[in-house]
Amino acid sequence: MISVIIPTFNEEENIAQCLVSLCHQTVPRNDYEIIVVDGGSKDATCEIAKKYADIVFTQTSKKVGGARNDGVKEAKGDIIATTDADCILPPTWIKRIGTNFADTEVVQLYGPVYPIEEGLRNRFSLLLANTFSRIGYYSQTFYYTLGCNTAFRKEAFIRAGMYRCIDAGDDLEIAMRMKDLGTIKFDRKLKVGFSMRRYKQFGTMQSLYEWVYIVADGGETDKYSYTQKKYK
Repeated sequence: MISVIIPTFNEEENIAQCLVSLCHQTVPRNDYEIIVVDGGSKDATCEIAKKYADIVFTQTSKKVGGARNDGVKEAKGDIIATTDADCILPPTWIKRIGTNFADTEVVQLYGPVYPIEEGLRNRFSLLLANTFSRIGYYSQTFYYTLGCNTAFRKEAFIRAGMYRCIDAGDDLEIAMRMKDLGTIKFDRKLKVGFSMRRYKQFGTMQSLYEWVYIVADGGETDKYSYTQKKYK
């Protein structure tokens, strides 16, 4: 079984399309479970999520990394997949994850993203991000493993110490520990629809600058607005 974990916080406008896309996969629904870990939403996020997800509960750990860790503790699957509440998953997403983990050496898997919203600027922004991801992978210098499109072998993930509970960069930092336990694989066909709303709200360059600043500062900040999407 594959367990899909989605952290949420006031996502009533987005969570339904994410969960609907997850419920319409090419593999049987009982081959995977959907776990929504909520950060104390004040809107209808949880009510909507309960219509589609197998488990919906309020997180007890801090930050988005902590929410994902809480989900792992409840997961029944041997494979853990993570995505975001404003993403759209293609119908073959679960199947490709399962196929990749048929290789017992693989402990972590990730793939590229494409913009849900139309526009040349959106496509160009994510083209840069995907190019950056490929360069890191093929040079084996770093792994740009975004939390919206990554999966783990559960046993190895727990052994590695799970996510750090920080404001940003937790989804990249974990790869540096996972690589010591086995193979990290990039699948260029494992694509996920990614919302550009933060980039639209703050601007692409400002968003990237804030993210890089936070990661360079150890993943925590009181200065920037990047973490406006607060989790408990």
